[in-house]
Amino acid sequence: MITLLGTRLADEGTEFVYRGEADACEGCPYRKQCLTLEEGVRYEVVDVREGGQTLDCNVHDEGVVAVEVEPTTVTVNVPTKGAYAGSTGKLAGPCPHTECPSHEYCEPLGVDFDEERQIVEVHGEPPHDHCELGRELTQVEFAAEK
Repeated sequence: MITLLGTRLADEGTEFVYRGEADACEGCPYRKQCLTLEEGVRYEVVDVREGGQTLDCNVHDEGVVAVEVEPTTVTVNVPTKGAYAGSTGKLAGPCPHTECPSHEYCEPLGVDFDEERQIVEVHGEPPHDHCELGRELTQVEFAAEK
């Protein structure tokens, strides 16, 4: 998929979650080229279009450029029971312990708590020593959103 992205983010390998239209997008002449992604989906920049010009943008202070993006996988922590490659899993639920080294994997951007996704790879132990909520968790890679 081709879209426009802020020049500061426009590097191959950059991942982001598309949050939808900002108020500043209203009236922009590039809206049709820019607002092409699905809200809430995690994407990865796979190509930055060479030779394209930087366009002015009310959201991105240094403008936007054309990039190619694809939905990407997401590293998450899921309940250990049933966590194997090929199965489906979902997040254990919210966690108030934001200081925990696993928090970003227990509440990852781009995955909803009630959403089931296929597990494409099992990484193993999560980065925390123990879960403050007593959860038995395994770190896995969820498939990209279809």
